[in-house]
Parts: sequence; structure tokens; C-alpha cells
Amino acid sequence: MSSEDQQDNRQQEPGRLVRPYYMTGGRTRPAHDDLEWETLVSTTALGETSPKVGGVERRAIVSLCRDLLSIAEVSAHLDLPLGVARVLIGDMAEQGLVILHRPTTVGDRPDLALLQRVLYGLHQL
Repeated sequence: MSSEDQQDNRQQEPGRLVRPYYMTGGRTRPAHDDLEWETLVSTTALGETSPKVGGVERRAIVSLCRDLLSIAEVSAHLDLPLGVARVLIGDMAEQGLVILHRPTTVGDRPDLALLQRVLYGLHQL
């Protein structure tokens, strides 16, 4: 395939229909600024049944987090920038739609087993 064909293919690929700043209301940081990318997320019963889960991305997060996933994994699965995933998940946690499972730490370092699970999950994508 020539470079011209590759360029044509890139131009034909559809772009994101909703801009990230719109999804987050223009915010770049979650309400809880200490929300780490390795924080694990799971859907609550309220998240499963609530009509408050609006937007395609939020519904996808509820669906994905039926299994325990890190914020980084959610970001990768949904092809969202990590900052956008952090803001959306932080908002959803405040609404009780998801639960945040903070990593256990020894000193200031994250648990090695947790990091290995996150890395394994990212490799599976």
C-alpha cells in the first residue's frame, strides 16, 4: 500500500463524534483529584438499575465494570483519554453508580500484584 493510500484511509476513518471536553463538562480533573489510574472500579446495584446513567460512555463504563477493571483499562477499552475516563468515573462514584477500590500501598508504592494485573489487562487489549 502506498503512502497516498494510507493517507486516504486515515482521512476516511470516522472521528470521535463527541469531543472529550463535552463529555466532562469542560473539566480536566475529577472531583477527587487523588483518583489514580490503577484504581479499580466496579459497578454498583444502583449503577445497574439507575436511569441516571446517561450517555454512551457512562453506560459502557457500567457494563465494563461488572467485572473489576482499573481506570486505565476502562480508558483503553473505550478508547477514551485517561483524563476523561478519570473524570467520568469520579463523577459516577459520587453518584453511587460505581465503587472505587483504592490500591493497597506499602509506603508510597502501589502493590506489585495490582500493577501486574493492570499490565496483564492492558496487554490483553
